[in-house]
Amino acid sequence: MRSSNPVFSRRGFSRDNGYAGFNAQPQAGGAAVGTQGNPYAQPQGGNPYAQNPYAQNPYGQPDLQHGAPPQAPVTTGRMTMDDVVMRTGTTLGILIVTAALAWALLPVDDANINRSYGIAIGAGLIGMVLALVQSFKRKASPALIVSYAAFEGVFLGVVSSVVDNRIADGAAMQAVLGTMGVFVSVLIAYKAGWIRVNRRFVGFVMAAALGFIMLMAVNLLFSVFGGGDGLGFRSGPLGILMGVIGILLGAAFLAMDFKQVEDGIAYGAPREEAWLAAFGLTLTLVWIYMEFLRIISILNSSD
Repeated sequence: MRSSNPVFSRRGFSRDNGYAGFNAQPQAGGAAVGTQGNPYAQPQGGNPYAQNPYAQNPYGQPDLQHGAPPQAPVTTGRMTMDDVVMRTGTTLGILIVTAALAWALLPVDDANINRSYGIAIGAGLIGMVLALVQSFKRKASPALIVSYAAFEGVFLGVVSSVVDNRIADGAAMQAVLGTMGVFVSVLIAYKAGWIRVNRRFVGFVMAAALGFIMLMAVNLLFSVFGGGDGLGFRSGPLGILMGVIGILLGAAFLAMDFKQVEDGIAYGAPREEAWLAAFGLTLTLVWIYMEFLRIISILNSSD
């Protein structure tokens, strides 16, 4: 089993048999550690992140006579928290802008709803394909990630407009606030140590997520060929329960994403890996937002 998030199962974020070093101890200050525990450390001479502490000494030995310590490893080019915040802000900003434009330019009244639905479905499919392509790439592609955010924003903008204008006034803002609340709560719980991301936690969450996705896929097939809501997993009390489970799974994914980012910084991941971190966080936040929007829609449809 690999990472909590498909994008983190690429180079750099999966180690210790795919569990991102949950039981490993990085060195203080984020310096690279040995080749056994650090995916970024390579044998001597092949690691661009490890510097020779005697490189600046023309004699190739430490200046023991004057007590000068060897140079510390250079950290230039490594991922920092600022990099992750900036890249995540970029992807979310693009997603929000395109969602707002889709909301404004693609009306969902009776005369235009079919056209708006068609554009939204097309954008959603393109976004899904771009996300899958990036997930299976070994390196981050900023162009793919930014394009995914743009197309996903169009899809979310139309879907949010439909729910907000036709089912529940203010639903989009409620879903945004709910998503922000989950993000902040999980971040506080993770930093306080209330959530321990270890092998058992990862295994349980991944098994639960796999079962959840399979149930949703079966429900979708029944709804396509049998009509209605299929097995009823997306309507009524059962739909609300599944939505709550989806939000809890999203919260668990957030905690695992935080762990992945923390490990990447501690082990000296290259700076471009910040794009993968931003991509993974964006995917998780979109998941949580959609589950909140679905619950709000079900609650107001039953009135």
